[in-house]
Amino acid sequence: MSPDPGLTLNHMVQYSQTRLDASFAALSDATRRGVLERLGRSDASITELADKFHMTLTGMKKHVGVLEQAGLVTTEKVGRVRTCRLGELRLEDEAAWIAGHRRLWDARFDGLDAVVDELKRKEKSDE
Repeated sequence: MSPDPGLTLNHMVQYSQTRLDASFAALSDATRRGVLERLGRSDASITELADKFHMTLTGMKKHVGVLEQAGLVTTEKVGRVRTCRLGELRLEDEAAWIAGHRRLWDARFDGLDAVVDELKRKEKSDE
């Protein structure tokens, strides 16, 4: 018996939503966004990141863990040093989600603009 294609699609949608949720949750924090900006310039150790953001190592490890769970950062431990670098995730799905919603809002605002323009024309013609 072949699998139900609806279940496969539903699983893919749920996976995509879960991944988007993790990405947006990770990006919701200013420190984590700052860490991503910093790692965009070069790899850094947890200690370097903690120093830059004036945090404890434990606090930075938690932030890096959230970024790592979202696929935005990878870490590698060599000896006593854990080095962080940008992950494989390039935020294409997140950008596509934002772009889709931007188009939706643009269309709604364009419609509102048309209503306002029509009301202004009617107001001028009534004067």
